[in-house]
Amino acid sequence: MITKRLSELEDEDLRSLLSRDVGIQDVLPAVNEIIMEVGSKGDEALFKYTEKFEGAHLDDLRVTQEEIDLSYDLVDDRLLEALSSAADHIFYFHNEQKEHDLWMSEASPGVLVGQKVVPLDSVGAYVPGGRAAYPSSALMTVIPAKVADVPRIVVCTPPQKDGSINPLTLAAADMAGADEIYKLGGAQAIAAMALGTDSIERVDKIVGPGNVYVTAAKMLTRGSVEIDFPAGPSEVLILADRTADPGVIAADMIAQGEHDPKSISVFVSLDDLLASAVAEELNIQAPGAARSDIVSESLEHSAILLADDMDEALDFVNAFAPEHLEIITREPMNVLRSIRNAGSVFLGKFTPVAAGDYASGTNHVLPTSGYARIFSSLNVDHFTKKITLQMITDEGLLGLEETITTLAEAEGLLAHAESVRRRLEPRE
Repeated sequence: MITKRLSELEDEDLRSLLSRDVGIQDVLPAVNEIIMEVGSKGDEALFKYTEKFEGAHLDDLRVTQEEIDLSYDLVDDRLLEALSSAADHIFYFHNEQKEHDLWMSEASPGVLVGQKVVPLDSVGAYVPGGRAAYPSSALMTVIPAKVADVPRIVVCTPPQKDGSINPLTLAAADMAGADEIYKLGGAQAIAAMALGTDSIERVDKIVGPGNVYVTAAKMLTRGSVEIDFPAGPSEVLILADRTADPGVIAADMIAQGEHDPKSISVFVSLDDLLASAVAEELNIQAPGAARSDIVSESLEHSAILLADDMDEALDFVNAFAPEHLEIITREPMNVLRSIRNAGSVFLGKFTPVAAGDYASGTNHVLPTSGYARIFSSLNVDHFTKKITLQMITDEGLLGLEETITTLAEAEGLLAHAESVRRRLEPRE
């Protein structure tokens, strides 16, 4: 773990923290081969790779209604209640995000301009499997699409070795409103949704987190399908002053670390004693973590950094552009005003990242690896397109005539100017 003052960070350490290279370039050849084979062989390739990577021999990729119904019986009622409660909060938040379907406003007399919001025809949601089941990701990817009124929502998630889907994930996808669910993971799932096969009709956009192979596949298929954004290993940056509890900060860093060995936790401290106390707490708490081996590896490339003042700390936060940003200071709202780059922000000592992961309702599908500088978290807008509108009266066009004709003629587009004049010529 890096433990230094920000002002003393060596260039190599700073580049490593800011770049967070997840190794996409290393897997591009293998992923491209999978995509090409899915494109040429369709379902045959999907069955082949499912058996190779998941160890599951399948006769059919689509989950049946009987399997969906059975999943509810296999899941404890307490877990179903938790899923339902989380879904309610996610529906609420994303409904609040939803824009008016149609609006128009008068820009000048007789000139009405506006916008019509239209849902995409189809989206594919990738729900990871692998190290653990992620029913929360099914809720986070499907519900905003449902709120946006997307008519066809497809879910792909890796099967278990026996060919079944984890019942909790399956129940979550159904509860969220998925129309089609397929037993398919990895780069081959992205290729199938992007290109289409006999079993899976292609979609217009793919969303959802995944490992480096999934991320690489999303980036390589972007010419055939739109995506949300690249999403790599999870990360948190915690900014705190002396009012924070060091045990809580250490617990949050460990929580982030248990996702993946490549996850990264960065603590930026405004107090020397707090930084030392957090380092001590990590030494105490990490060995006892349920996934201590994963946490230990994650902490190796994490960091505790000391800032001389808030300005220096904020400059680093905005340069880092974290996926998750916790602000645990005396006045977190004042700090928030200076934040420009972050996927999701957690304000105050009672707001852990885990709340956003599961229950508060904000989306946990977020840009990582610095992509928060240019991408927003997954939201309802990802599932819509916006059509601009204009309706102009004769009075309105007369008011715009000189502007239009002057600019059109300056660009050499004389027919554009004539299309305006002909409308305004007196007619018998």
